[in-house]
Amino acid sequence: MSLALREYDFERRFDERRALEWMQENWSKSFMFCGLYARRPKLNLRRPLVLWSLSLAIFSIIGAFRTDCTCYTSSQPAASDSPVCDISFYSAPVSKFWAYAFVLSKAPELGDTVFIVLRKQHQVAGGGWFMTMNYVVHSFMYTYYAARAAGLRVPRPCAMIITATQIMQMVMGLAVLGLVYHWMHEVRCPSYMDNIAWGSLMYLSYLILFALFFYNSYLKGSSGDKGSKAE
Repeated sequence: MSLALREYDFERRFDERRALEWMQENWSKSFMFCGLYARRPKLNLRRPLVLWSLSLAIFSIIGAFRTDCTCYTSSQPAASDSPVCDISFYSAPVSKFWAYAFVLSKAPELGDTVFIVLRKQHQVAGGGWFMTMNYVVHSFMYTYYAARAAGLRVPRPCAMIITATQIMQMVMGLAVLGLVYHWMHEVRCPSYMDNIAWGSLMYLSYLILFALFFYNSYLKGSSGDKGSKAE
């Protein structure tokens, strides 16, 4: 039994074809955002940081809710028996808007924008999973950032849980790419080797970085403290 989401007018009327054309024509602008970010001076803007993080948290929470449900309840027939290969969310009434909003959000976040636009490849298998995982993780992450920027004391376990979810996101990303690679030669699991290779490199590098951060921040120090107390 599937749970149908209510379709809002702005989601239903969103023209995904025109949006895709615009992205294909303007993909190079992402490098401008990267350049502006790299050259900006360090500023101490606590209140704008709270508002910025809070707005991204709210955006991610809404996006997670709208895409998490529609990934499996699209009103259109699935492109494959496997949900990993289903690309109908790119054109489904609700998720098509949030898929486009997700890609645009990568510009100010400056996360994996370059990997999305370098090849100008869109609508590949697995994209819905990557998008939903990112929305969910960023819901927790930016809520945490907003609380910290506002001067609230956040318990240490919260930071550990957020880092753990980031690690799980990278593991899931690699797993999805592995399944796409396994099924990509089938007619209904569209993807490209370049997309899988760059995506795997991105997820693997993030996995190593987050795993090292988790170990150095939460495990290494704790084991050292226990050893000192034992002595």
